[in-house]
Amino acid sequence: MTDREGVSRRDALKLAGAALAAGVSGASVDVGRPGPAAAQTPKRGGIFRICAGLDPVGFDPHQTLAFSTMTMLSFTHSRLLKVKAGPAVRPGTYPIETDVAESWTRTGDTTYVFKLRRGVRWHPKPPVNGRELTADDVKYTYERFLSIKGNGNRPTLEDVDKIEALDRYTVKFTLKEPFAWFLDALASTSAWLVAREAVEKFGDLKRAEAVIGTGPWMLERYEPNVKLTFVRNPSYFVAGLPYADGVDVAVDADPSSRFASWVAGRYDFGPEYQQVVRRLDLDVARPRKPGLQTAEYIWFTGGYTACKLDQEPFKDVRVRRALGRASNWREFLEASPFSLGHGAPNPTVPAAAGEWSIPIDQLTPEGRELYEQDVPAAKRLLAEAGYPGGFRVPVETTAGYGPDFMDRVQIALKNWKAAGIETDLKLKEFGAYIASTIFGKYDKMTFGLRGAWLDADSYLRPFLPGQPLNSAGVNDPRLNEMILLQRRTFDVAKRREIIYDIQRHIAQHAYALYDASQKVVSAWEPYVKNWSPNNGYDYGGRLMAAWIER
Repeated sequence: MTDREGVSRRDALKLAGAALAAGVSGASVDVGRPGPAAAQTPKRGGIFRICAGLDPVGFDPHQTLAFSTMTMLSFTHSRLLKVKAGPAVRPGTYPIETDVAESWTRTGDTTYVFKLRRGVRWHPKPPVNGRELTADDVKYTYERFLSIKGNGNRPTLEDVDKIEALDRYTVKFTLKEPFAWFLDALASTSAWLVAREAVEKFGDLKRAEAVIGTGPWMLERYEPNVKLTFVRNPSYFVAGLPYADGVDVAVDADPSSRFASWVAGRYDFGPEYQQVVRRLDLDVARPRKPGLQTAEYIWFTGGYTACKLDQEPFKDVRVRRALGRASNWREFLEASPFSLGHGAPNPTVPAAAGEWSIPIDQLTPEGRELYEQDVPAAKRLLAEAGYPGGFRVPVETTAGYGPDFMDRVQIALKNWKAAGIETDLKLKEFGAYIASTIFGKYDKMTFGLRGAWLDADSYLRPFLPGQPLNSAGVNDPRLNEMILLQRRTFDVAKRREIIYDIQRHIAQHAYALYDASQKVVSAWEPYVKNWSPNNGYDYGGRLMAAWIER
């Protein structure tokens, strides 16, 4: 694992450099973290209290892409591998370690063999009743992952050709072709292990009764749109963990209500996604919360615009570039209560991906121009494309991301209008948006958020033809060749150069348009020990070795 940890340190430095290169106004560009935890004796007991802004979209990890589902499953489920958590890990770096796997080996470019820990047990609930997890469970999980209809995450592991249970504790994956990101894919929070008996009993895993995993906590109670209650798994396979007796998750869609509840002491962590507190609220909160612990880092999540490339007016690259020239990522960062101007612009691979994200000043001239607002230039591009008076277009999105996101949408619409692009905004319910729009089921144009993945490949793969998330309909033979090449390249430095070229190519052709990611502040109470924030949906992984010391 030494090489992975070395890459992670470089990630931290590169993240800072990328933001500096982009000229982020007024932003501190270090990826701050709390100091090393002093030697302390962990304490058992207590209930962690956190807040979620959205209810889960069911509980079947193979039937939804919703982050609100994956974050809740992180308390109850495990994977073969996971992203390491804790104060020793800098926010913005993603070293991989084992979860239910004890070890792994790669024999050749397409074969991986995993040895499982012995004594990993499913939750003591019917119909599984605490039996031991085996290689057959791993085989069943990923065969279901790859075969079930409606799994938007299927492309994450689509290179798997065959899965074999060699014995009770050994599982072998054979890939169709070399895939340098395979371990990262297995560590993603779409790769939760599921029990065959639960699927057979309930038909699917959408209901709360079917939430049966091998993770540190068990789902005890679910009140839709109100609360989820998790209790310690008495048979968790890591001795002594988790330290907390449980986790209570309140569901509150109102940012003002969430903040008021946090200030009043009802939550142990910042009230927003990834335990963040809006910078706008920090000055109010600090006097009420002496000793509050905080850490700053760049979010993966950023805004993106996709257009139907096979339809007018977006067949013309000048129209797509005009959208970019009219846009202003700095305005969004300055207006955002989360960032107040702190953050970094995103190329195709978000700035939070560290060394995999190309600095904006290394794009082609046409690519760089997408990040510098110039409304007269946008109007000239439209005129050259045959739209001297602009045009009107429907834009689809969702209000489900909350009012701060809708403010972001309004900034985008205002800037496009200044260049002559009038919009008809169409709002979809969040579940419907996640199930349709992101898969290309929209009329002409969509504006949304992306940032679900911690590996660079997941931001590139959707540009391949036939991929479910290729919502713009990109089909570029040169781009296809580069994306497939980086997937087969195990040498990190060579792969990085290919990925930089891919990002130059996508920006040059304006196949998608991106704004920026905010530099956010995660916050937690002084009595919460051995915890640190990071990107990603693995709330449970970050909490299981933390404890409460009042």
